[in-house]
Order: sequence, then structure tokens, then C-alpha cells
Amino acid sequence: MKEKTGGGKFMEKLREFNPAAFASVMGTGAVAIASYRYAGYLGWLREIGIGLTYLNFILYFVLLIPWLLRWVLYQKESLEDLRHPSKGHFYGTSGAATIVLSAQALVILKNQTLAWYLWLWGLVLTFIFAFWMSYEVFIAGEVDLRHLSPAWYIPPVALVIIPFGAAFMRMTMGYIQELTVIVNYLGWGAGFFLYLVLYAVVTLRFIRHELMPPQMAPLIWMNLGPIGASITALFALIENSTISIPKEPFMVFAFFLWGLGFWWLVMATAMTLHYVRNLSLPYSGSWWAFIFPLGAFVNATKDLGGTFELKLMSHFGFLLLWPLLAIWLATIIKMVSLKRSGKS
Repeated sequence: MKEKTGGGKFMEKLREFNPAAFASVMGTGAVAIASYRYAGYLGWLREIGIGLTYLNFILYFVLLIPWLLRWVLYQKESLEDLRHPSKGHFYGTSGAATIVLSAQALVILKNQTLAWYLWLWGLVLTFIFAFWMSYEVFIAGEVDLRHLSPAWYIPPVALVIIPFGAAFMRMTMGYIQELTVIVNYLGWGAGFFLYLVLYAVVTLRFIRHELMPPQMAPLIWMNLGPIGASITALFALIENSTISIPKEPFMVFAFFLWGLGFWWLVMATAMTLHYVRNLSLPYSGSWWAFIFPLGAFVNATKDLGGTFELKLMSHFGFLLLWPLLAIWLATIIKMVSLKRSGKS
């Protein structure tokens, strides 16, 4: 059997391109923003945030090219993945990653124009896959319980982080401003309440089915993603709203939601230790599922600590920043080493 040429290997990798690849951009973006925002504790964290932002832009466009090419050259395989009850949800990472990158451009690079166009592109991807994936699930018939996993949270997360661009409500005028307001509130409402529905369904899977295989264990942490992101997005809506809304009830609600996140942080830690002690925790691409959810919770903790002037909460978020940085570093080193060895 002939060995594949360089071109043949590239086409094979393109055909097998993982729709979850943009989870690395989501995770790196969350780490960058958290580092930048905690620079008040250590000044050099600001430089970490800026450096990771530039790295994330490179990573995003490196992934975007094969992602787009696969839709053009391997449309059949792309659609098969989209219709898969597990893989399909990972397509939501493309829109979510774009919106996270937009937030980095806005918060860290202070580039409103770049952030605006990235946000618009993120909206397109988010709405396409959030609605398309739900449609595919509804028409598929009975879905096996083993296919239910926290990966189902990805489309709601992509929707709920749309208000990361809530500042654009103040930067636009006329009908564009009205449309921006509607889209921001629509995204948070659709994403958050869809997450609540899926939270019940996925929790049932944990109760009624055996544990996920070790290579999928990091997905347990994904529950922190919609919780943390919902809090940050809600605060962005409150701070930038151009319509009259009562702010205090939503702030208190965000605090209660953080309590659910803290409970899951403890549960996810305990379940991860269970895998380490009794099963295994091998490296896989799913390790990125550790990072964005924890990063979202760290950023949400920073939001609440600052808003309610609770120094202990801000300190707790700063404490969580260190395992977040350590996990990101370990994941990126492992990913690069496997790429260089040709195993991934």
C-alpha cells in the first residue's frame, strides 16, 4: 500500500477536521481576559492577557481556514458531523470563539471596529448552528441516553455570550442600535433558558447512565461555562443597556446563579479526582473543556466581587486564576507536542 503524499495527508486531515477545534480559542480567550482583568493584583498579568490575545487571533485564523475548506471540499462529512447527536453541538464553538475574540478586541486591544465586525460574524455563526443543531435533534427521533453530554451546552453558551458585545448598544444609533439591543437580549434569554432545560436533561444522564469514558471526563466542567458566561453577559447588559430596566434584581439573581456555579465547581473537582484515582484522565482534545468553563467562572467571580465590593470574592477569583493558567499551559504544551510528533 502506497504511503500518502504530503498533499494526501493534508486532505485526509482536512476531511477529519474536528468541529470542536475552536474550543481552544474559547479557552485561550477566557484565560486572556481573566489575566488582564486581574492585573490589579500583579501588573505583569496585563502583559499575559495582551500576549494571549495576539496568540488567540493567530490560532483563530489558523483554524478558520481548514474549517471553511472542509465545508467546501467535504460537505458530506461536515453535514454528517452536524447531524450527529454528540459531535453536532461542537459546531457551536465556531460562533462562541468568534464572540470571545471580539470581546478580547474590545476589552484588551480597545479596537472597537475590529470587535464590531468579529461580533457580527460571530452572530451569524451562532444563530446558524444554534437553530440548525436544535432542528436536527428534534427531527432525529429518539436520542440514546449515552449521547447526552455537557457538550449539549455549547449552543446555549454561544447564545448567552452574545452580550459580550453589549457595549455596541451604546456605540450605535437608530435602527442599528435598536436591532443591537434586541439581539443582545434575545441571545441571553434564548441561551440561558435553553441551558436550564438542557441542564435538567444532562443531569438526568449523569444519574441514569454510567460515567462518561475517561477521555470525555473534562466535559464535566462544561456546566461552569453557561453559568459563568451568563453572569458576565448579564452584567454587560446591565451596564450598557439603553432601555430602562431595574438593575438591582438582576444583580442579585447573578449572585444566586454564582452559588449554583460554586456548587458545580466542587462537584466537578470531586468527579475529576474520582477519575484520577479510580479510572484515568488521559490527554485528549476534550481537555479544552476544563479551560473556558473555569475561565468563565473566574471572570464571573471578578464581576460579582467588584460590583458588590466583596474583597473575599475577588481574592477567591484570583486564587482560581492560577489553576486556570496551569491547566491552559499544560493543555497547550501537550497539544503542540502531539502535533509535532504527528499523533494528532
